[in-house]
Amino acid sequence: MTGEDGLRQWTPAGVVEPEGAPATASYRSLAFSPDGQTLWGSPSFRDEGGGWESSDVLNLASGTIGAGPRWDTGVAEHPGGGLVATLASDQGATHCLFARVDQGAAPAAMRPLRRALILDCDGYETPLFSADGRHIAVRGNAYDNSVEVFEFPSLHRVLATTLGDPSPGYPYPQEWLDQMKAWSRHNIAFGSRPGVLWIATPVGALVEVDLETRQAVEHDVLTGSRLSALAATATGELLVAGSAGELVLLSVLTGSTLSRSTQTRTTSRDLSRAAATAFLEATAEIPDDDNDLETHLVLTDGTRTWDADDLATVPAADATDPTWLQLQAAINKAQTQSK
Repeated sequence: MTGEDGLRQWTPAGVVEPEGAPATASYRSLAFSPDGQTLWGSPSFRDEGGGWESSDVLNLASGTIGAGPRWDTGVAEHPGGGLVATLASDQGATHCLFARVDQGAAPAAMRPLRRALILDCDGYETPLFSADGRHIAVRGNAYDNSVEVFEFPSLHRVLATTLGDPSPGYPYPQEWLDQMKAWSRHNIAFGSRPGVLWIATPVGALVEVDLETRQAVEHDVLTGSRLSALAATATGELLVAGSAGELVLLSVLTGSTLSRSTQTRTTSRDLSRAAATAFLEATAEIPDDDNDLETHLVLTDGTRTWDADDLATVPAADATDPTWLQLQAAINKAQTQSK
């Protein structure tokens, strides 16, 4: 845990201050490495400028602190191992970054890779991998109740939807603000069935979305209660929280029937390992000594791909293009006219 009083670590022996962590260390985001032996903190407390250009890597065994890459919104571990995803957010555009993590290394450092997703605007939640490692979902953003799902390792976008009416623009009417609050920011999960995304709604129902057929089926769970959170357990059950304080554990049985049972999930470790390996083999690490991250990234929005040179020469963008691409085109045009 982190706060104004620094770091506190909960252990079997009680609450302690992690060895080596200065009393002044206070972070906006914390995450453990997959093996639990390294703590990642963002932004770096050693950044005197107060910026977000780096993070800290705390070796919990030795108490030493090293430098890590920029990240700001949670860390998701790929079930195939050796790979994580996180976000580097900006109001104009957010990068979903992937990083190699050597298993068994101490300390375990994130080593960012060149292939990355680019998302419009900011305000997203931590990325979410499916249990078989073949899909990644992102919930956001600051202006729309959006959900995007990408195949993995291809990063091809298979679902993009807005929950409720999209943002009408500033100033926002009260009806729109109320709607934004009604939809939980933690309302998506992958359960035990591959290729299925679950979405919790403000009307007490779970929506089952088949990512291949794009078909959706609604299941009543808590009538008259807003679903305020949704998550999946390690064995594949769905855990649902309701606005009236309810907590319900559900399993998906044959025929997609929801039942309050404890049926376990059979996860194909071979599939998830293959997906992680394919992704790692199709990209390369960004040099440690180069802080200019964006010059190395190969970005995709799930349908198109750009590298730094491509973006520097984008001549124009349509009104249907994402905001970040319209801004980039406008900047390029202004620079060309000034020459």
